[in-house]
Amino acid sequence: MKLVSWNVNGIRACVRKGFLDYFKEIDADIFCIQESKLQEGQISLELEGYHQYWNYAQKKGYSGTAIFTKHKPISVSYGVGQAVDEPEGRIITLEFEKFYLINVYTPNSKRDLERLGYRLQWEDEIRNYLIELDQIKPVILCGDLNVAHEEIDLKNPRSNKGNSGFTEEERGKMTNLLAEGFVDSFRYIYPERQDVYTWWSYMSKVRERNIGWRIDYFIVSKRIAELLIDSQVHSDILGSDHCPVCIEMNL
Repeated sequence: MKLVSWNVNGIRACVRKGFLDYFKEIDADIFCIQESKLQEGQISLELEGYHQYWNYAQKKGYSGTAIFTKHKPISVSYGVGQAVDEPEGRIITLEFEKFYLINVYTPNSKRDLERLGYRLQWEDEIRNYLIELDQIKPVILCGDLNVAHEEIDLKNPRSNKGNSGFTEEERGKMTNLLAEGFVDSFRYIYPERQDVYTWWSYMSKVRERNIGWRIDYFIVSKRIAELLIDSQVHSDILGSDHCPVCIEMNL
């Protein structure tokens, strides 16, 4: 089974930049997007053979997630647990026979860290939610998690310490999550691989020089990690300031 996750930074703009070409070529069983940046009815994607599930933010042109799947889920839920009215459209959960798939767009703490408190509260809620689901069946979490976990996960760790996405608090929350019985699929397969990133600033020549951060993940329950075949970062795919990430699993 092939699963893809991509922060498209506006699906309408990404479609104009070749999204559908990549979508057809990769031929994923499940394809998740974050930061769709639209409301219901603002786009019609003809994705033959796929069921579509969208979670829109209340604020226009902001946030939002979607999942396109060849396999119809047993159930679909939006928000975290009982918080189905989560206003920013940041999470969708699909239940399948053998696993849960959770597509997440984690809140950014912002440059001045004004949203760090909200972000840390979000992290606790997500961790508790994943632990609850994992007690029922294995979990696959994917999305833009807005954190570079270790120094190996960004180009310039020393100069970015304390910045949004690389604070001790955010990194610690990721460490806490993994300690609960989950693994970062990419680091599980490639523990020492360097210079692999999923997001680059729009500043001039930054992407060409590969000055980036790895902040897009597939996190899986440790007990199914052995089913991972590969974990890939498709940094050659343009269309967004993020690139797609992909896993193949023997599910």
